[in-house]
Amino acid sequence: MTSYLREQGDEVIGIDREVDIVDGDAVRAAVVAAGPDAVYHLAARAHVGESWGNPEDVLKVNAVGTLQVLEAARACTRPPRVLLTSSAEVYGSVVPEQLPVTEGTALAPVTPYAASKVAAEYLGVQAHLAYGLPVVVVRPFNHIGPGQSSSFVVAGLAARIVEAMRDRTSSIAVGNLGARRDLTDVRDIVRAYRSLVQSGTPGEVYNVCSGRDVAISEVADRLLTLAGAELELVPDPELMRPVDVPVVRGDPAKLHTATGWKPELDLDTTLRDVLGQWGDRPD
Repeated sequence: MTSYLREQGDEVIGIDREVDIVDGDAVRAAVVAAGPDAVYHLAARAHVGESWGNPEDVLKVNAVGTLQVLEAARACTRPPRVLLTSSAEVYGSVVPEQLPVTEGTALAPVTPYAASKVAAEYLGVQAHLAYGLPVVVVRPFNHIGPGQSSSFVVAGLAARIVEAMRDRTSSIAVGNLGARRDLTDVRDIVRAYRSLVQSGTPGEVYNVCSGRDVAISEVADRLLTLAGAELELVPDPELMRPVDVPVVRGDPAKLHTATGWKPELDLDTTLRDVLGQWGDRPD
């Protein structure tokens, strides 16, 4: 996000690990000192699977942290537009007849992470309705690309494939390959975020997605092909979630109407770049 904004000529002031997102005084001081035109609120505990192990911390960071950001924005002399990042996980497990999901689809969170994002969203709604704070909520679907932690499914697959080729082993561990996900390159995602800060309507919610779902098994096969690897995929219970949504596919029509945004990077381009993150394939 920061790199893209700077490429577009925006002045960016980042608040990272030097400020605890749940420390209201620290967040308020940092935001007020910056005096921004816009706040991109991306701070979160973002790993869905790990949210089962520590739901209290996830709720604290994702919900209370959001409250602190909103309060800090309100404290500015000229309140900035706030892009509040939620998640498609808030839709929960949607039956096939309801796909693709629109922004009007009922919220039905099935994970602690999703519940924390619902809470964050409604804090944004309250700040907009009660105080007139210009909050735009985004619900990004799965985003992938170079730079992502190997704790996420696509980056994790790529990392294990590269490692197996280097070590000349014959198999890698995998999680649920049957899940289908709406995947978008992170570089396309950040373009959408900036477009919504410029053209989105405060108080509205926007899906950020490709509109297509892909099986994780297909992603694994594409990664193996692109890497030139022949490896056995071995299911690992440790990589399975207690509850896993089988199919996720969103409708990006509202976003497209508001901004003209469409994804530009195809899946193979993204997967090549993800593999490259973990090093060149061995000879």
